[in-house]
Amino acid sequence: MMNDDRMKVPVFDGHYEHWSEMKENLLRAKQVWNLIDLGIREPAVGIAQSEAEKKKLEELRVKDLQVKHYLYQAIDRVTFEQIMDRKTSKAIWDSMKQRFAGNERVKRSMLQKLRRDFEVLEMKTSETILDYFGRVLSISNQIRTNGEQIENVKIVEKILKTLTDKYMYVVVSIEESRNVEEMTIEELQSTLVVHEQKFKKVETEDDQAFKIEASSPTGRGRGRGRFNGRGRG
Repeated sequence: MMNDDRMKVPVFDGHYEHWSEMKENLLRAKQVWNLIDLGIREPAVGIAQSEAEKKKLEELRVKDLQVKHYLYQAIDRVTFEQIMDRKTSKAIWDSMKQRFAGNERVKRSMLQKLRRDFEVLEMKTSETILDYFGRVLSISNQIRTNGEQIENVKIVEKILKTLTDKYMYVVVSIEESRNVEEMTIEELQSTLVVHEQKFKKVETEDDQAFKIEASSPTGRGRGRGRFNGRGRG
């Protein structure tokens, strides 16, 4: 398992919660998370060991070196220099957690800001559906990362309430025909993208028709004639 390097190693970018979640998942997949979770239990000084116990301990030490290698791959040089004196993979992991995991006060402050950001979210007129979903989900995921659950239905309802006016009839149609509480974020996104494409098609056709009419002398003449006729009547 340890020789399979096809799995992408998540590199620490300052966001500890995201990094640790990704890293833990990787190490569990490689079946070596126990070396982080439990560590290596070294025998007490003066306690004799059997040959089988010595062999098992040596195998764990070798595997722990491999886990340390995966951890070192996932951090930059500056961070590495702060933890390079740690002897085991568990010691490295615990050091990363101690240095970079946010404390409760910081998390509460961050959550308050994220809640405010979520509440004031509104779709911009120049924004696409995918862009808006990206903004909403980015803040939602940060809220979850900082330890607060946010249900998918709350995200769905938030998006439906904050779309631009041109989607109003689409929202009404969705609310009348679908159970919003059971609607997934992916379903809502795909539905809105379809309508967005329809809007763009109609806008393109209208724009082309307007350009054709505006460039037609006959069209302009008929327009002036109708106007003059009404004036005479």
